[in-house]
Amino acid sequence: MSRTDHQRYVALGDSQTEGLGDGDDTVGLRGFADRLAERLARANPGLQYANLAVRGRLAGQVRAEQLAPALELRPDLATVVAGVNDLLRPKFDAEAVVGELEQMFAALTAAGATVATATFPDLSRLVPIARPLSGRIHELNDRVRAAAARHGVLVADTARPAVSTDPRLWSTDRLHAGPLGHARIAAALAEALGLPDSDDSWADPLSPLPPAGFLRTARAELRWTADFLGPWLARRVRGRSSGDHRTARRPHLAPLAG
Repeated sequence: MSRTDHQRYVALGDSQTEGLGDGDDTVGLRGFADRLAERLARANPGLQYANLAVRGRLAGQVRAEQLAPALELRPDLATVVAGVNDLLRPKFDAEAVVGELEQMFAALTAAGATVATATFPDLSRLVPIARPLSGRIHELNDRVRAAAARHGVLVADTARPAVSTDPRLWSTDRLHAGPLGHARIAAALAEALGLPDSDDSWADPLSPLPPAGFLRTARAELRWTADFLGPWLARRVRGRSSGDHRTARRPHLAPLAG
């Protein structure tokens, strides 16, 4: 089977793969995995697609909860994207996190699936208070690239282009891609897979943004702290997750419209 000949696509991961930031729970989520499935379906009529991702999951939880169901679906293509929730925790071990990802890489490739993953943009360029996380993100990305190379996993290296941290690619919470960001991730994965009509234009910069004044920036930071950082910290203190009591939205293989 060539990289472009796929009939059974299964997506594993956390909120980014679930599609947060691209639609909502009222109108429905889309996300990069759905967008990639759309591109795959154009090249492979009859494509079956499942999305096992659940928001808030750590890499170890993705492996524990999603790997076995994914293998039961016998995918010929799988995407595995996780780890951001781990690096936001006080105790972060990049080696252990990528160890969880590597177990999924190994199991899925051993089962005959083509596997693709993605690297993570530096959130500190979007969220000034996240600057202490920059080193974690770079270490995580380096380890993901190395683990992928060991298992023949394709990498959409979305961390490298400067446009990856353009705020217009991100939702208002600055932690999840917005619709344009999800579209760019899907396009990057399509290029990694060598799909027809794919290229590197996903990395092209957008038109320059006008400079933001100090007061406007300060108001935006205060609003973001109140709307997103505060509630996130409150969940951490209570030991809760945004994914509590949630399950996968597409647990079974079905045509994209199904």
